[in-house]
Amino acid sequence: MPPGPVDRVDSSPIRATGSHRIEQSSLPGATFVMGDSSGDANPMDGELPRHPVVLDAFEIDITPVTNEQFAEFIEATGYITEAQALGASAVAEVLLRSHAPIPGAERSDPPWWVTVPGADWSHPIGPHSSLEGLHDHPVVHVSWNDANAYCQWAGRRLPTEGEWEYAARAGHSEWTYPWGNDGVEEGGWRANIWQGEFPTHNTGADGWVGTAPVKSFEPNDFGLWQMVGNVWEWCSDRFSPRYYSASVIQDPRGPERGSTRVLRGGSYLCHDSYCNRYRNSARSSNTPSSSMGNAGFRTVSLRAEP
Repeated sequence: MPPGPVDRVDSSPIRATGSHRIEQSSLPGATFVMGDSSGDANPMDGELPRHPVVLDAFEIDITPVTNEQFAEFIEATGYITEAQALGASAVAEVLLRSHAPIPGAERSDPPWWVTVPGADWSHPIGPHSSLEGLHDHPVVHVSWNDANAYCQWAGRRLPTEGEWEYAARAGHSEWTYPWGNDGVEEGGWRANIWQGEFPTHNTGADGWVGTAPVKSFEPNDFGLWQMVGNVWEWCSDRFSPRYYSASVIQDPRGPERGSTRVLRGGSYLCHDSYCNRYRNSARSSNTPSSSMGNAGFRTVSLRAEP
């Protein structure tokens, strides 16, 4: 699960002047059943009850936003992310083991996170790191506010939680994962998660200990890559574990109030021993100003607001 909140002041509004270069998949309007279908729900996450959802057609990025694409936004706007403004962000401890100690770094809660001075989207492990070789990896150390600012520039928006789950399921309402019900390792690795004993030893059997390129593994039947594993993805909705009991059927957009925003899909730190949230229906949340090294986002097309 993500670490705790990191706070800063909100950024100024950004004009829609950008060029969003992530390839799209056009999804038709549909009705689908949302919520846990496998019996693996985490009770406190609110994956139940299952309920019908009706969505209009929309376009969605086939991958998360990459470092290369996010760099265009930063260069065009001069935007300063939450992590840059604070001067620190949360880095997975496993990624720091082969590096020299970083002055001022502090172990967080949970203990597999370290608050690292100088960690941000362009220095994902800390001030000694860079984006060399990572242009096609998902951007990380972006808060919900940062992702929303990118969307303003690109003329896009974050997906609703319903849109995200519909896209992940790709028309298969009973599937646990985007590829079906087989385990992540059956028939070859299907997603980037933790292998080995969490949190002490990651074998990297799937080829990656941290993030993987956004077109690693195989896309789902909608042509979408890595809807689970690799990085958590921000959604537009506020989070409530009780929302499904009161959700509207037509185009649900989450509760009207709440201090946290929805995250979907799990990340390279997920492991069945403590976090089986790399499933289609799994949910998590964090404050909109929180920044961490295993969360990114993908965008969808704008729609008419009521």
